[in-house]
Amino acid sequence: MIEVISGGLYTSIQDLGRFGYRRLGVPLSGAMDSYSARLANRLVGNSINDAVLEITHIGPVLYFTHKTEISITGAGFCPTLNNLEVPLNSRVFIPEGSTLKFGLPGYGLRAYLSVHGGFNNEKKLNSYSQYLGITTKETLEKGDKLLIKEYNAQPSKLTASVKVPKEHFTSENIQVYQGPEFHLFSEVIQKKLLEIPLVVGADSNRMAYMIDGMSKFSANEIITAPVQPGTVQLMPSGQCVVLMRDAHTTGGYARILQLSESAINVLAQKRAGEKIKFRFIDAEKE
Repeated sequence: MIEVISGGLYTSIQDLGRFGYRRLGVPLSGAMDSYSARLANRLVGNSINDAVLEITHIGPVLYFTHKTEISITGAGFCPTLNNLEVPLNSRVFIPEGSTLKFGLPGYGLRAYLSVHGGFNNEKKLNSYSQYLGITTKETLEKGDKLLIKEYNAQPSKLTASVKVPKEHFTSENIQVYQGPEFHLFSEVIQKKLLEIPLVVGADSNRMAYMIDGMSKFSANEIITAPVQPGTVQLMPSGQCVVLMRDAHTTGGYARILQLSESAINVLAQKRAGEKIKFRFIDAEKE
């Protein structure tokens, strides 16, 4: 078991999402950066869909009552185990009675903590992903207890770390396809939409990223239509939003672009104030 001493800013349990219920209005949820979440699970030998902790900006403090193995991927935190630094993107043995701390990341926004066998807390609609209204809580809090699988193996002797491409955190390019309403713009406007510099807004969260910089453009509302994570909507006011993992399932704003899966992962690591650019990609190469 793991005891939560401090929950951090926004730490939640996530897997790869809650599939099969969008017709009922249930968001997909799941890890914002699925690439990093999958990597964390692979490093400890889990299924890629096992539940992990998603850690946002300010990390938690965790006390391990039992021994286990973990891996931490994603944002550049400098975690410590009993005051000794823990490497990222590597398999780490955790002795019984250990305390893991995170602090602040040097780059990126979200990290992922996997544990041997995954986290086995509240499961609703075939997913462990926390989403208020579906699960009891949406984030971890002081005093929470996380259930983990008993660890009977010998500690791994593997010490190598996986090298993650730096561009996953530093690239300003966000890969997109044309959205269903993109054709409603003139060719001149279409070109300008992909040339203007954009900035991640301060109100961004798991539901949507607010994108500043398109105030000179606007689009009429549409008849309510399906949307999904990665859908880029433009409002009549000129406000641009990119829907993320906890997004609703339908919307009435023009769907001008659609992010690729890898682009959602890259955007999920961006902080407020960081610059981005939308860039078209070849659908056949994605």
